[in-house]
Amino acid sequence: MSALLEVAGVSVSFDGFRAINNLSFEIEEAELRAIIGPNGAGKTTFMDIVTGKTRPNVGKVTWGPNNISLLKRSEAEIARLGIGRKFQRPTVFEDQSVFDNLLMALKKPRNPFAAMLYRRDEDDIARIRALAEEIGLTGALMRRSGELSHGQKQWLEIGMLLAQDPKLLLVDEPAAGMTVGEREHTTRLLRETARTRAVIVVEHDMEFVRQLGCRVTVLHEGSVLAEGSLDYVTNDARVIDVYLGR
Repeated sequence: MSALLEVAGVSVSFDGFRAINNLSFEIEEAELRAIIGPNGAGKTTFMDIVTGKTRPNVGKVTWGPNNISLLKRSEAEIARLGIGRKFQRPTVFEDQSVFDNLLMALKKPRNPFAAMLYRRDEDDIARIRALAEEIGLTGALMRRSGELSHGQKQWLEIGMLLAQDPKLLLVDEPAAGMTVGEREHTTRLLRETARTRAVIVVEHDMEFVRQLGCRVTVLHEGSVLAEGSLDYVTNDARVIDVYLGR
């Protein structure tokens, strides 16, 4: 079975600094994966490459069963192919309700003519209610998004990505700044989401990664240093030396 996303032999340099160095990485459909590593390991650059924000100097990035190359696609084209990215700080429309945030994010034709003619229907409302239940915000649908807690805003943004029906979610440090209860809810949400699509979580918090209970990829100096269960990679002498021992 071919991978949903395959990164093969990718390198990228910025002003002589090699941020990604012959990186190869694969993720399957409906898989949850955590990416860890020290600052400067290439985690953010990896996400930038996958989403089209950064172009590598060499290598291949292919997507889906037809092995579509992502390297010449724009960020918007890559998003339409089914790759969604959530940054560390939540970006929701704070003056709008949770309902309206999810409504604006629904997967619909985006050309001006279609937007002018759009009228929400019962299917849209049902989809929004299902999303709200999935992310745990059913009771907050009519609340202004700016009133939500930090964790709730994170869940709303995940819901807005899910509204686009992506096949892969890239999630950057979702546990940062959350309460214990919010972290537990986020763990459940990400694990449940990964039942039907691929989810890549970039995270520093080892306890949160342990709760995810998934395969872990350790990056160091732009390459894969180790890969396996959290217990396996945290017992690797190289990982201890360059990351955990610091």
